[in-house]
Amino acid sequence: MKILVCNVGSTSLKFKLYDMPACTVLSQGKAERVGSLDDAIFQYENLQTGSLLNEEKTAIPDYRAGIRRYLDCLTDPQTGVLSSVSQIERVGYKTTLSKNHFGDHELTDEVIEGMCAWLPLATLHNTGYLQAIGVMREALPDAIFLGCFETGFHRDIPLERRLYGVPYEWYERYGVQRLGYHSASHGYIADVLGKISGGSYRAISCHLGGSSSVCAIQDGKSVDTSFGMSLQSGLIHAARVGDMDCDLYEFLRHEGLSDAQIHEGFEKKGGLLGISGVSSDLRYIEAAAKDGNERARLAIEVFVSGIVHYIGSFYMDLGGLDYLVFTAGIGENSDFLRRRVCEKLGVLGVVLDNAKNEACHGTLLELTGQDSKVRVFAIPTNEELGIARRTYDYVRP
Repeated sequence: MKILVCNVGSTSLKFKLYDMPACTVLSQGKAERVGSLDDAIFQYENLQTGSLLNEEKTAIPDYRAGIRRYLDCLTDPQTGVLSSVSQIERVGYKTTLSKNHFGDHELTDEVIEGMCAWLPLATLHNTGYLQAIGVMREALPDAIFLGCFETGFHRDIPLERRLYGVPYEWYERYGVQRLGYHSASHGYIADVLGKISGGSYRAISCHLGGSSSVCAIQDGKSVDTSFGMSLQSGLIHAARVGDMDCDLYEFLRHEGLSDAQIHEGFEKKGGLLGISGVSSDLRYIEAAAKDGNERARLAIEVFVSGIVHYIGSFYMDLGGLDYLVFTAGIGENSDFLRRRVCEKLGVLGVVLDNAKNEACHGTLLELTGQDSKVRVFAIPTNEELGIARRTYDYVRP
């Protein structure tokens, strides 16, 4: 069965075409800076032949153009791996959230309506997915479309850890509660640890990237997470503010900022970018900090402090810790960030092997130091593979 996995960002598209159940990736592609008429990037790779197409300074004015470009490459005589796109039987998406729908759901009209209903909680993310799903439906009218919602892995979190201190009727009527995200990533880590441990375990997974979260996992299930109901919560992110006093919005309006200015500050100019003033990319922030930039150093320390705060809290929830995992772009590649976090966790018996840590960039590697009471790992997440498997396993009711 041919399954296409599509990951939609606010200005990006990522694709992987799988042959299931063998889990073989036939091709992959991505479009960056979607919306640009002259500065977009498109890449396509046929993994059967190794041929690579790389276009820069190109035009990808919208999601329709990016999706059409990838589908055309799939059937092109020079680059293709399919004779017709109709061979794609299912499409899986790492969808964000839908009212009253958690886990994996076929993208019916009802589920789409749920995505629209909770649009204010993830405006950029859901808007992109809704557009991409509409385009793909036109191109693949006979395919089954599955949404693997980012809230699904966290449904096992006990209610006492999900409820806010708001009127209970808001939970009943509006669904106000901590939902959690990054299910595809944390769920994948849980599966890997299940194989490593061979039994029961207590773990904390740190998904650190453009969007970041920490998750407490016990025996393969999420028991707590740093995200709240919206994506504007938890740790500071690349450009989003993370946890924040709810009255700050009204305070800033009182100080003369417009709604648009406040939203921009919270969603596009906050987080690592807002504090450092350098970049939303931690690599540039680390370089600036080494050169003596005080705001860059401060941004890193705020980020580290938040991670450590949640790890300490979840350590208590779990009653101890067997595994500490770093994953996603920053978690997998920044030996500096991993070291800073682990240094602060010495009180919990965490000891890092510095040589292994410095040598680890994007590979699965145990980083546990001598006499450490907790096993430390860097594990590259494979969200697309998890979605491909779930899409393949899906059975219509």
